[in-house]
Amino acid sequence: MSETTRQRYDVLIVGGGMVGLTLANLLRDSGLKTGVVEKIEPRAVTDEIDIRVSAINRASSEIFKTIGAWPEMAVRACAYGDMHVWDATGAGVIHFDSAEVGLDTLGYIIENTVIQQALQHCALQAENIDWLCPASISTITLDADWPSLRLEDGRILEARLIVGADGARSQVRAAANIEFERIPYQQHAIVCTVETELPHAETAWQCFTPDGPLAFLPLINGQSSIVWSLEESKVAAMLALDEAAFCCELEQAFEYQLGSVELVSERAAFPLGHGHVGQYVQNGLALVGDAAHNIHPLAGQGANLGFLDAAALAEVITQALIAKRQWYALHTLRKYERARKGENRLMESAMTGFKLLFSNNNPLLSTVRNTGLVMVDQVPLIKQQFIRHAMGG
Repeated sequence: MSETTRQRYDVLIVGGGMVGLTLANLLRDSGLKTGVVEKIEPRAVTDEIDIRVSAINRASSEIFKTIGAWPEMAVRACAYGDMHVWDATGAGVIHFDSAEVGLDTLGYIIENTVIQQALQHCALQAENIDWLCPASISTITLDADWPSLRLEDGRILEARLIVGADGARSQVRAAANIEFERIPYQQHAIVCTVETELPHAETAWQCFTPDGPLAFLPLINGQSSIVWSLEESKVAAMLALDEAAFCCELEQAFEYQLGSVELVSERAAFPLGHGHVGQYVQNGLALVGDAAHNIHPLAGQGANLGFLDAAALAEVITQALIAKRQWYALHTLRKYERARKGENRLMESAMTGFKLLFSNNNPLLSTVRNTGLVMVDQVPLIKQQFIRHAMGG
C-alpha cells in the first residue's frame, strides 16, 4: 500500500448522522483535524415533510445555536409550548405548560433530515473538518498508537481518537469488542404524517394505550407526525390496512382528540428496544449516541441524549487541550463516560419503567398510573421538575 493512500487525522468520527455531525461541529474551533466517515449521502430536504422527526429539547437547541446550525433548522421547526398526556384506560391526565417555568416553549419538533442537513452544511464550511462520504469501512484496527480505518476503496485513515457515532449496530463498537445487549420490547413504532380536522395548537399530544403510547407531534405546516407504538403481533395487520381503515383505527386509539385524521405520507415501522454498553471508552476510542445506548421513544429523549453525549465529549477534549493534557488517553476519556453514563442509564431505566407501567391492561397498574398522573398534575413543584428535566435542564 503506497503512503499516498494514508490520511492522518486527530479525530475520526464514524457516522455522519445527527450526533456525529454535532460532535464534529463542536470540535470545529479546537484546532483538531477531524474526519467524518459516512457510508451513505444523507437524504435531501424537500418541501414534503419527512416522516422521521425528533423532539428537540431546549438544551439541544442551545447546542445547535452554539454550532451555528439553528437558523437553518428553525425554518422547519415547530415550537411547542404545551404537552397533553393522558391514559386511555382511566381518568389520569397531565398538562405541561412552558409558562409554568417562565418560558415560551418546551421544545421543537424537527425533521431528522433537516437537522442532519443543517449540521452538514456547517461542517462543510469548517476548514478542519473533512466530510468523507460515501465511504464504506472494511476493517478497523484499534490496538495501535494510531488506530485506523481501512476503507473498501483502499484508503487507510488514521487518528488519535476514533469515535463511534454509527448507531445501534455500531461497527466501531463491534471492533472494540464492547458488549451491547439490546433487549427488544416486542413493540414496533409506526411513523407517518397526518392532517387533522382540529389544529394541533402547538401542543405535543400523547395517549397511553394498553398496546403502547401514541403521540401526535406538531409540525410547522399544521400537520402532525405520528409515533404509534404497537405490539409486534399487530403491526403487520395495521400497515396492511388501506388508508381509510388505518385512519379510523388511529382516530379511535387517539380518542378523537384532534377530530378526523387524513394520512398524507407513507407509513413505516421500526422495532423498539433498549440497551446499554458497559463501557463508553477505551484508549483512543469513544462511543456516543445510539452506539452506546438505546431507549424507548415514548418521551422523545433518545436524540437529545446523543446530542448531550457529543457536547460532553467535546468539552472533555477541549479542556484537556487547554490544559495541554493527552486528550485522547483513557484517563481523559473516562471523564466523558462519568459525565454521561449515569444520566443515560437513569433515562433508559425510567423509559423502560414507564413502558411496563403504561403498556398493559392490569387493573391495579391502571389505578396506580392514573392516580400518579393526577397527583403530578396537581403538585406544581413536582410538575415543574418534570418539565425542567424534559427540557434538558
